[in-house]
Amino acid sequence: MDSYDFPLRQSRYSDPGAVPADLPAGPRELAVLVRNLLIHREEGGRFGYAVPEERRREDAEARYVGGILRVLRERGPAPLTVHRELGERFAGTCRDFALLLCAFLRATGTAARVRCGFATYFGDGSFHEDHWVTEYRPRDGGWRLADAQVADGAYDVPFDPLDVPRDRFLVAGAGWLACRAGDADPDAFGIALPEEHLRGLWFVRGNVVRDLAALNGVEVLPWDAWGLAAKDEAEVTVDDLALLDEAAGVTAAVATTASAPVSAPVSATATVSASEVRRLYADPRLAVPAEITSHTTYLGVRKVSLPGSPRG
Repeated sequence: MDSYDFPLRQSRYSDPGAVPADLPAGPRELAVLVRNLLIHREEGGRFGYAVPEERRREDAEARYVGGILRVLRERGPAPLTVHRELGERFAGTCRDFALLLCAFLRATGTAARVRCGFATYFGDGSFHEDHWVTEYRPRDGGWRLADAQVADGAYDVPFDPLDVPRDRFLVAGAGWLACRAGDADPDAFGIALPEEHLRGLWFVRGNVVRDLAALNGVEVLPWDAWGLAAKDEAEVTVDDLALLDEAAGVTAAVATTASAPVSAPVSATATVSASEVRRLYADPRLAVPAEITSHTTYLGVRKVSLPGSPRG
């Protein structure tokens, strides 16, 4: 059975169009470049910068890397590889850091894919924060996790941001399996805000669906919902749970890497065939339809029609 490899081709979402001729080829240099181009819309205080309200509300609604790069070029005429002041950066989310790094890695010949899951390194380690990172395959080994948002030392993390330990970032499927087995508290997964409705097994379920979509080249926004990501908890059937368990198992196994620590939630020797990933995504309860519901943070809930085929 052939192990799952995300192809080098760009997805509709990651396609950057023309890229600078002097774009660095190394994953570390690319991660630092992405950090130079983006600022998380909620981290302005960390840098002593007040992100303009309009940018906090609207920048992160850009679905495609092409749109992110267009905004960047409008804000500053300098080449993308030149240092940018904070006011010239794109005010995005962790998903935008992950997708832009993925786009640059693919453009320079490194296999990469976006992963949706939960990080424990933004707090004391007890809470699994909703987060997105990039998974890439360097020439010297298996798949590794990279977090461009912490790549420049702005965050004090006790590991290499280009090789995030698998027990510090759980892909959504691993989180789901841990919760279902009773090995983790579902209320410790979500967004670390006082609002209790932003955490729980329903939140993990949504990320499982979004992670599977990303593995099929549909790197949606973090607040997009459809199918099993949109169902109320009371509406989820036994058959739905069985499908989610299967999807979680497959997407967690895709996360395996030769560099994974012994404590990783999935055996580093497991393999997943590409056909399994595609088969699961073909189920209408999991596949991204032509119209989704976007639960935007600042602009309200709205229906969004995706242009062309939503598939990667």
